[in-house]
Amino acid sequence: MTPLSGTRDWAKLPLALGAVLVVTFVATYFTSPEGHLNWWLEVGPGVIGMAALALTFKRFPMSRLVYVGVFVHVLILVYGGFYTYAKAPLGEWAKEAFGWQRNNYDKIGHFAFGFFPVFTLREVLLRQTKLERGGWLVFLLICVILGFAALYEFIEWWGALLLDPAGGDTFLGSQGDIWDAQKDMLWAGIGATVGLLFFSKLHDASMEKARAALTSP
Repeated sequence: MTPLSGTRDWAKLPLALGAVLVVTFVATYFTSPEGHLNWWLEVGPGVIGMAALALTFKRFPMSRLVYVGVFVHVLILVYGGFYTYAKAPLGEWAKEAFGWQRNNYDKIGHFAFGFFPVFTLREVLLRQTKLERGGWLVFLLICVILGFAALYEFIEWWGALLLDPAGGDTFLGSQGDIWDAQKDMLWAGIGATVGLLFFSKLHDASMEKARAALTSP
């Protein structure tokens, strides 16, 4: 198998997952009860991430674990974008089942914001820099995820001021919780930590399979 044919074979899974997501995008975008703007605000980061992976695939194909992780993460975003995080049926069910005071589906979204992207970052750093596995890599990855989580809170804040300055709380989905932004960043950090603690070996095995498949003669 030549490297070119290996790349073509490796593309089958991300292409299939991408096709499923495109169909999901079309179906949810035009039928969302909350309108197109909310859909774009919630799902837009996932669309950008998918585009980046597609554009860099030939030069930098990634492990299957990363592609599957992106797929699951985007589905979580689409669900939140379709209903809004504050109204997601799964969150409403959990609210009733556990006696919570609010819909906590957004916490799933922010946990996923840390859990899935941390493997993409880890793979890029291990393959493109001289960083090695160990405590410093874990520390840097968690810091980067927390930084992105903070940046996302800034973007939500600026978006609320620009698009809905009178009803920012409704737009942000904080549901009256004055510490919502801080909790969201914490959940992203927890997601990254859980991913690194329990799935790093699985990620290493997935990267090794990718290396073997893409470089085999």
